[in-house]
Amino acid sequence: MKHKLDFVDETLEKIKSRNLYRKLHNNRVQGPHILFKKKKLINLCSNDYLGLVSSNIPNLQLQSSSRLVAGNDFSFSILEKKLADHKSQESALIFPTGYMANLGSIPVLAQKGDLILSDELNHASIIEACRISKAKISVYKHNDAEDLKKKISQKADRKFIVTEGIFSMNGDFADLKKISEIADKNNALLVLDDAHGDFVAGSDGRGSADQSGVAKKIDVYVSSLSKGLGAFGGYVASRDKIIDLTVNTSRPFIYTSALPSFLVDLALKRFSSNREKHRKKLWINVKRIQDGLDSIGYTFNSTSQIIPIIIGHEKKTMEFGKYLFDKGVFAQPIRYPTVSLGLARIRISVTGLLTEEQIDRSLDVFEAAGKKFGIL
Repeated sequence: MKHKLDFVDETLEKIKSRNLYRKLHNNRVQGPHILFKKKKLINLCSNDYLGLVSSNIPNLQLQSSSRLVAGNDFSFSILEKKLADHKSQESALIFPTGYMANLGSIPVLAQKGDLILSDELNHASIIEACRISKAKISVYKHNDAEDLKKKISQKADRKFIVTEGIFSMNGDFADLKKISEIADKNNALLVLDDAHGDFVAGSDGRGSADQSGVAKKIDVYVSSLSKGLGAFGGYVASRDKIIDLTVNTSRPFIYTSALPSFLVDLALKRFSSNREKHRKKLWINVKRIQDGLDSIGYTFNSTSQIIPIIIGHEKKTMEFGKYLFDKGVFAQPIRYPTVSLGLARIRISVTGLLTEEQIDRSLDVFEAAGKKFGIL
């Protein structure tokens, strides 16, 4: 008779045989570097795009209740007003994470009888949020306006289009001009997850919709405080009544403890800091790395701070990543199920912390790796 936990071992072995096994590695981030035991590497895996995270530890004051009970520190309303203005919306609502912001907003709006049009490369949190809703889900081809036009013609009580602004694994921008036109013609609500575009793209970091000139066309923004802003948490920004409905019906908002107020204070400080200086430095670094990779011979479609180097085979990608690691560069291999099987990649995440010397050193390592593994 098999042991009742044998299936766990069998499942893990299958994962290992497909070169998809993951394990945690203890590390410590130190400015533009990352430390693994005594090994110091250039960090190309950070979401601290503007380099605003510091080692200062604020006064730790924790909330022990949901915001609807006794955890609604006054600092929330101050930050939410700033975030709403930042996105040219009437109101905003802070969640403990960006993942929870999606889970706590999309199912509030999309109901049984409705239709959700979701980009095939949307983040896992969007996919999960759509599943939780009782709406019909129709997945359209990545950034394909023609496919979206076809699929949105289905009958439904209400229609929703959900897309990322900058796609987290491809680094490309959504074609928000065309998507917003389709939304208008079909009276569909447009929901934009701008986690990787917020505080990074557009005027004063207002995001991907601002950069595309369609900021006023977005009905609901979902975003992160943990990436470009260098703080922690997530938020939703929209009309007053949508935020009011979320407060009253969103289970992930109602039944969870509030974000600790010291993190809200930290986000306020980041928001009021000289973000533009850091943002400009980020885009200088993005251009330097993209130009460098292009001159070496790498091909990629990204126009953002997220640059995927598609290798394909999972084992080869892991070996490629290990070579980078051994040479002092940390750029994480990304495999299934985060991306499709056979489309494994090295995901470069550029920040404003990197110096010219560190970028040039990284490019040298990427060139050597590309030649070693037959990528170039």
